[in-house]
Amino acid sequence: MAILPLRRINVVGPVELKREALAELQKLGCVHLIASVLPTTEDDQPAAPDEGQDAREALRYLRDCQARRSQVTDAASFDMRDVVTRGLDVKRKLRERQDRRDFLLMRISLLKQWGNFSLPPGEDIEGYRLWFYEVPLYQMDKVRQSDLIWQEVNRTNRFAYIIVISAEEPHATAMPVPRTHTGRVSLEKLRDELQQVELEIEDLNADREGLTRWIERLRDNLDAADDRAALTRAVAETWSEHDLFMIQGWAPAELVDTIRGFTDAAGLALLERAPAPTESPPTLLDNPEQLAGGQAIVSFWQLPGYRDADPSSVVAVSFALFFAMIMADAGYALVLTGLLAIFWRRLGEAHGARQIQYLGALIAGMSLLYGVLSGSYFGLAPEPGTLAARLKVFDIQDYPSMMRIAIIAGATHLVLGNLMAAWRSRGRHVAWGQLGWALSIAGGLLLWLGWERDPAGTLSRTGQVAMGLGLLAVLLFRGEQVVRTRKDLLMRLAQGGLALTSVTKAFGDVLSYLRLFALGLASASLAITFNQLAGQLSDATGPAGPYFATVLLLIGHTLNFALILVSAVVHGLRLNLIEFFNWSVMTEGYPFRAFHRRSRR
Repeated sequence: MAILPLRRINVVGPVELKREALAELQKLGCVHLIASVLPTTEDDQPAAPDEGQDAREALRYLRDCQARRSQVTDAASFDMRDVVTRGLDVKRKLRERQDRRDFLLMRISLLKQWGNFSLPPGEDIEGYRLWFYEVPLYQMDKVRQSDLIWQEVNRTNRFAYIIVISAEEPHATAMPVPRTHTGRVSLEKLRDELQQVELEIEDLNADREGLTRWIERLRDNLDAADDRAALTRAVAETWSEHDLFMIQGWAPAELVDTIRGFTDAAGLALLERAPAPTESPPTLLDNPEQLAGGQAIVSFWQLPGYRDADPSSVVAVSFALFFAMIMADAGYALVLTGLLAIFWRRLGEAHGARQIQYLGALIAGMSLLYGVLSGSYFGLAPEPGTLAARLKVFDIQDYPSMMRIAIIAGATHLVLGNLMAAWRSRGRHVAWGQLGWALSIAGGLLLWLGWERDPAGTLSRTGQVAMGLGLLAVLLFRGEQVVRTRKDLLMRLAQGGLALTSVTKAFGDVLSYLRLFALGLASASLAITFNQLAGQLSDATGPAGPYFATVLLLIGHTLNFALILVSAVVHGLRLNLIEFFNWSVMTEGYPFRAFHRRSRR
């Protein structure tokens, strides 16, 4: 785990080579550009607004298609305008046909109770017309008492379907309900039209599926357009005056020689140096692929500053561990592993896919290991003498032991965070203050563990000494004041005394990890409860009991599994991104965004 060291670079050359120089840097894709604050020339105006909105809409629409054709690799046969036009046309027509289908289904549902009929013209029945009413059965007496000419054509368990024959629409008070508007189109015609619309929808879906063969070509063309727009913006934001231009940016130290090779070949000057103490470079994280999932978590919440320590790998491992402690069941871990295997390929298609896959594998593996050690399989304990029973190390129902494990995990996590902060501050006196916090938290843990067994024993005395030395180091070194005079010393001690008020914060943060014990106990208790309820149901309902019990087990364990996933994600993130970050990450940074080409061409 590391934050890559960066170098400040300036590329200087004749103004007529500015665009070519930026295009080459875009191709290299390793420089975070710094926009110039100086005036640009009149020729370097910002790019026009993006004109690829229709193409992006078409691309999103085709990507959402479930069935895809094989991709065409021959770019010469690709007509972007035609594909975009056809894609949006299919989208519009398909939406219209689907709306029409929904309308027809609604009308058919309304008319099917009346039967298949066609309204006759008024002159065919001496000027009389038909009026339709859907009357609740309990109001039929009002219909019978009316003077209207009516006929019941259908009846359900709730309604009677009444047709009134009258030259004029009956008065609103003549019938107990408002009339039903059936329209003049018969049920048969509506069904024929519905069949035609569904065939058109099938054809349009086939057209959409056929257009998916151009997804990669469309994406490449859009990426190329984005590259051109980004290059134009970079040209506009790069300083130039008279005959010279200067590109400013940050680059990884290990790639400076690559940039130098380009500048030497192009006849440009390259000036590079280390960041000044007053500068704030962007943060470029570099982690092993197997632990890079923690990098995504860290970036989501708070990216560490350039001079901070990278917590990504620690966060990946601790998040997986806390997830496992909350799940605390090998059976649920097996279900999680199965789901991961099912969706493994789909996860591989997402952005940052390998990171997510490895993080999921780490979570599943650690959850399975912790579940085996806790000896819980869907809330059931293994039979004595079996291999599973011999692998059981601790009992989730042993409250004192599980609380002790949660407190040890929390204190260790915070100690590690303070050690990372001390490493980040190495060479400065405040590093001793961070080491003091690590020592005091570790001492407090030893004091508590020793107090449970032997208040006057070696463990307790060691904890007291470590805690005392740690708090003394916080008092003497946690302040930022550099000591040159007696007044400076008093200021340093005042700052250290203020820092000591965080003792309550440290105590509260350690106790916050008890949620691991509480949530693990809750999930185990729910699993056991559902098992007991299923057993009672099976015994109480006769021959059908096992079937009812199976349904209850499926519903109960599915609900418990869903609650575990939500709790593990929320509280696992909370402990890492709040409690741990409070002690390990001292500054907030901003991401390194390489000026690069998105297009593969």
